[in-house]
Amino acid sequence: MASPSHTPPPDHGGADSVETRSPELRKDPVTNRWVIFSPARAKRPTDFKSKSPENPNPKKPSSCPFCIGREHECAPEIFRVPPDDDDDPNWKIRVIENLYPALSRNLETQSTDTNRSNLNRSIVGFGFHDVVIEAPLHSIQLSDVDPVGIGDVMIAYRKRIEQIAQHDSINYIQVFKNHGASAGASMSHSHSQIMALPVVPPTVSSRLDGTKDYFEETGKCCLCEAKAKHFVIDESSHFVSVAPYASTYPFEVWIVPKYHSSHFHHLDDVKAVDLGGLLKLVLQKIAKQLNDPPYNYMIHTSPLKVTESQLPYTHWFLQIVPQLSGVGGFEMGTGCYINPVFPEDVTKVLREVSLA
Repeated sequence: MASPSHTPPPDHGGADSVETRSPELRKDPVTNRWVIFSPARAKRPTDFKSKSPENPNPKKPSSCPFCIGREHECAPEIFRVPPDDDDDPNWKIRVIENLYPALSRNLETQSTDTNRSNLNRSIVGFGFHDVVIEAPLHSIQLSDVDPVGIGDVMIAYRKRIEQIAQHDSINYIQVFKNHGASAGASMSHSHSQIMALPVVPPTVSSRLDGTKDYFEETGKCCLCEAKAKHFVIDESSHFVSVAPYASTYPFEVWIVPKYHSSHFHHLDDVKAVDLGGLLKLVLQKIAKQLNDPPYNYMIHTSPLKVTESQLPYTHWFLQIVPQLSGVGGFEMGTGCYINPVFPEDVTKVLREVSLA
C-alpha cells in the first residue's frame, strides 16, 4: 500500500485510481469528538497550500483606527503597553473595548435575572468583548514580532483576564485571534480578541467531560502526556508543539505546557516569552509551508470557577487552525469532522520546514 506522503491526488473514483491509506476514525479525550481521517479525499500533505493567502505586509489603509496616531478613532482604551501616559504615542500594545461588542459590559446589575418562564434558558447578555492591538504599525504581523514582544501580548492577555475575573458573573474567558478575512478578521491590522461569558460554553464542558473520563481511567492528565500521546513537531523549555492524534482540521497544531497548569492566566513572565518563541516558530512554519494561509488561534483554558477536584485533569493549551478547508453539512449535522491529512504526516512536513 502506498504511503500517504507519496499518494497522488485522487481522480474521484476513476478506473485508474491509486489505492491510498485506509480511512480511520480517531477520538481524543481533549476534544471529546470523533474525527474521520480520509486521505483519499486529499492531495499529498506537502501539496496543501492556501488558495487565498494573506499578504504578510498589507498596504496601510488611509483609515485604519488601530494604527498609531489614530487612537482617538477607537473605542475606549483599557490599558496599553508600556503603561505610560495615555498621550505617549510610543505604545507597543493596546487593549481596548470592542466598538461592536457581542455582549454588553453594562448589564451586570441584571445578570442574575433569569427568564424563569423559559426553563432558565435565557439570561441577559452581560459580558466583555475586548480587542488586543498587537502592534502599532499596520505592516507588522504577530509572526514578525520577536519572542519577547509576543510574550508581551501573552502577558497583556493575562492582565486583562485577571481584571475581568474580578466579576463574579463571569464564568469563562476566551482569547482568540482571527488572521485574515476568511478566518473572520474584519480588520487587517494585527489584533486578537478576548470575550468573557456568563456561561461555560458547551465545547468547554465537553472537554472537561473527556479529560475527566481519561483521568478516571488512567489516573493521569491527558495533556501532561502530550509528548507521548501526540506527534511532536518542536519544543521549547516549557512548551511543546504537537499535531494532535485526532486533529479536527488539516495542519492543526497545539502548543501545550509541559508542566501541569489549569489556567492560562497563571502564566508567568518567563514562560510567556518562551511561549512567544514557540508560537512565532509555529506561525512562521505554517506560513511558509501553506502559502501564508488565514488562520485562527484559540487559548483553551479552564472555567474560572473550576472546582478543586477538577484541577488534576484540566490543562490549558493553545490551538492553531490554518483555514484550508470548509465545514459542510456532514460536520454541522454530526459534530464529526473529516480530516484529509493524518497528523503523522503533518508532523513530518512541519518538522522539515526550513526558515533559513
